[in-house]
Amino acid sequence: MMTLFTELYQTLLSTITDVMPILSILIVFQLFVIRRPIPKIKQVGFGFFYVLIGLSLFLLGLEKALFPLGKMMAAQLTAPEFIQADNNLVHWFDYIWVYAFAAAIGFSTTIAEPSLIAVALKAEEVSGGGIKANSLRIVVAFGVAIGISLGSYRIVVGDPIHYYIIAGYIVVVIQTWFCPKLIVPLAYDSGGVTTSTVTVPLVAALGIGLASTIPGRSPLIDGFGLIAFASLFPIIAVMGYAQITQLQDHDAPDDIDDFDDEIDD
Repeated sequence: MMTLFTELYQTLLSTITDVMPILSILIVFQLFVIRRPIPKIKQVGFGFFYVLIGLSLFLLGLEKALFPLGKMMAAQLTAPEFIQADNNLVHWFDYIWVYAFAAAIGFSTTIAEPSLIAVALKAEEVSGGGIKANSLRIVVAFGVAIGISLGSYRIVVGDPIHYYIIAGYIVVVIQTWFCPKLIVPLAYDSGGVTTSTVTVPLVAALGIGLASTIPGRSPLIDGFGLIAFASLFPIIAVMGYAQITQLQDHDAPDDIDDFDDEIDD
């Protein structure tokens, strides 16, 4: 128990060191550039204190729970006795449960991602309900699920990551030309918000765990890169969903253009 409190104390000190530059910049700009007092300074102080405590507990939780959990699941799903195959005769389709677990963990963590929830709610607000928050979250989550599953397949077969990333961004560039222009910025932002506090720890742990347990893979070379898939495929998914909707409803381009004109006015 004392060891846990010692680690929490050390994590808290490290968090304070990391966050203090941000607080310093905000205070300097507020007092010396904007030249206004900090409003509700007591409330801001309590909020900053809660942020420090929350970040410290979260980081300690990552170290004690999420990272070991991801590695443990990867080790169990790739164990020879589980896949029922000899290590020398394993094929990529023997790891079907790895791909299923990767897709499930990608979908569930994305649905719970706080930054995606915030972006989805704001998108619904500024679009006047034209973009549904829950629909956007589900589409992005499916994109992350497909991306992480494909990234796990890449680790299993040992393919170079740059082939997948180049091909993916070629698809994104082509989609950008044909996708409704209202959706393009939101799609790109959706790819960014998925790589945040909930998704990254489990995805990174899964990738490193897979590369550590599959024969012939390097945790450093092959283990990292899953997060790149988690950023890329939501962009493809959101723009693809918009394009499918556009094809199903021939009036959709006119509605989108009218909405853009209203925003410009």
